[in-house]
Amino acid sequence: MSVPCYPDFVPLEIGLKETLHPRLSLTADGVSEFTFCGLYLFRKRYQYRISKFGEGVFNEGASNEARGFIISGQHSGRTFFSTPCEAPDWETLENLLKTHDYWKNISESVLSPVKEKLIERGVVFEEDRDNFDYLYYRSDLAELAGKKYHKKKNHVNNFINAYSNHQARQLNAETISDAYKILEQWRKDKAVLEAGEEVQEWDYAAAKEALDLFDSLPLRGVVYYIEGKPAAYCIGESLARGRMFAIHFEKAIDEYRGIYQFMNQAFAAALPRFFTLINREQDLGSEGLRQAKMTYRPCGFVQKYTGRLS
Repeated sequence: MSVPCYPDFVPLEIGLKETLHPRLSLTADGVSEFTFCGLYLFRKRYQYRISKFGEGVFNEGASNEARGFIISGQHSGRTFFSTPCEAPDWETLENLLKTHDYWKNISESVLSPVKEKLIERGVVFEEDRDNFDYLYYRSDLAELAGKKYHKKKNHVNNFINAYSNHQARQLNAETISDAYKILEQWRKDKAVLEAGEEVQEWDYAAAKEALDLFDSLPLRGVVYYIEGKPAAYCIGESLARGRMFAIHFEKAIDEYRGIYQFMNQAFAAALPRFFTLINREQDLGSEGLRQAKMTYRPCGFVQKYTGRLS
């Protein structure tokens, strides 16, 4: 299976992993949505379709190797497109802006080289704060040192004191059945939802498929046990050329007080040190989630923008 050249699109399928994953892993900004896993696991949610553009598409005699991809999707009755690698030529971009409601998740490295020229052509850009990814130094989350992390450190210490018989095991063929048990219990615990049932169900479906396809996707994870019983798990992947690790799913059984704070710290401490940054994704405009993410004192954000024709 191959990705067609624009204006043709195909649905995002698992067979495209070998084409997309190497190119997406080289993007510089670390946009959490722009990994093969981030796109594939939410393909049904957003009805993703994909196309590519390259020098040979518009310039006779040039190489036809793809310079970048175009992701087309839908959300809340509106259509959008994203360009994870770079912006296409103006002819392509103008047509995309006319056939979609907006250009989504534009990163700094994609926007900076073309921003001024596109503004002159009538493209309007806005910060999309609800979709900013939160960045943290891995060492900060692993060590929780200093006054600013005093409360977090206390939560972790209280957990360790309350559940001294805890264990961490790599997520693999031997432990994945325990991750399924955690996920199903998490779903029951969240039966009364604050953010709306639809959002939670899509999150559950994506988390389950991540387990279903764990051996086929470039993911890594850990399962945590208390008294020998499965209590929590964490899944993520490398991005931004291997300097950043994105946390895609954290699921835990709520009866264990402090389990999320402990998992956050323990997973960061266990990551290889060449991961200098941890990306904990967006708050999606949820005030409660924003406050929770800010309490961990992010060192920065992966800023994202939207674009549209004026």
